[in-house]
Amino acid sequence: MFFEARRRAGGGVLAQPYPSKPVRVVIPWPPGGSNDVVGRIALQKVAESLGQQFVIDNRAGAAGSIGADVVAKAPADGYTLMVHSTTHLGNASLYKKLPYDTLRDFVGVALLAAQPGALTVHLSLPAKSVREFIALAKSRPGQINYSSSGNGSAPHLSMALFISMAGIKIMHIPYKGGTPQVTALMSGETQASLATISTVLTHINAGRLRALGVSSANRSGVLRNVPTIAEAGVPGYEMNPWIAVFAPAGTPKDIVNRLNAEINKALKHPDVSLSLANQALDPWSATPEEFEARLRLDYEKYAKLINLTGATIE
Repeated sequence: MFFEARRRAGGGVLAQPYPSKPVRVVIPWPPGGSNDVVGRIALQKVAESLGQQFVIDNRAGAAGSIGADVVAKAPADGYTLMVHSTTHLGNASLYKKLPYDTLRDFVGVALLAAQPGALTVHLSLPAKSVREFIALAKSRPGQINYSSSGNGSAPHLSMALFISMAGIKIMHIPYKGGTPQVTALMSGETQASLATISTVLTHINAGRLRALGVSSANRSGVLRNVPTIAEAGVPGYEMNPWIAVFAPAGTPKDIVNRLNAEINKALKHPDVSLSLANQALDPWSATPEEFEARLRLDYEKYAKLINLTGATIE
């Protein structure tokens, strides 16, 4: 079944199936990053299913807010979508002023994948477990440095929650992106990081970094021997950043539902599952209603964490 979009042509009304023309997909991050990779993998499969092009438009800058503004102001007709991460929610509290309203100006279409992190340390640090790391940090307050991919980023906020729940004091050193964040950890410039698994997996597997715990509620499929932070010493801890598809607010519900069904079908395809697994990303299917509930919960969670860190951008 196709959902109908109507337009006037030659004085009459012509019914057309959706999508009847290419769909623009704004990814507000550079090519090659997690958002870009996941968006291309999943939406290529959707394009094949629907028989229409989904054209990727990378609009990087200002932690995704430049591209998000483009989408917020686009027609709400299903022909402009956005692939963005939980950074989209954090920006609402991190930036003093945004040219759009994060909740009101967008509708959540579908979740794509979870981006769990791993509490990872330099080999020079004697801690071999989460409990040992906490004990070490308490014995050396303010003397352990941790790197993140920037103020308000998922690695920053994931560690901020860990610090708060563990009752420790370690020093934040922000970097401009995941690569320099991990480079600093590898060199010993920083001693710890709660990095996205995909950015540290190769180094962990090669024995160049030590993983103590993962941030998700369940163990990672690519780090099966690494416990969750919750089971390893901080009960109740969970940070599971995600990547998802959004559309401008007001996009017809039938189009949102159709896209959601197609995306969820794509996530179950073996090729897509394998491609995401190779990126240490976990496919995450949800209905529009489930995604909306998650959006509101995470919006509040991120706001509290950013307030806790005191991070802000003019």
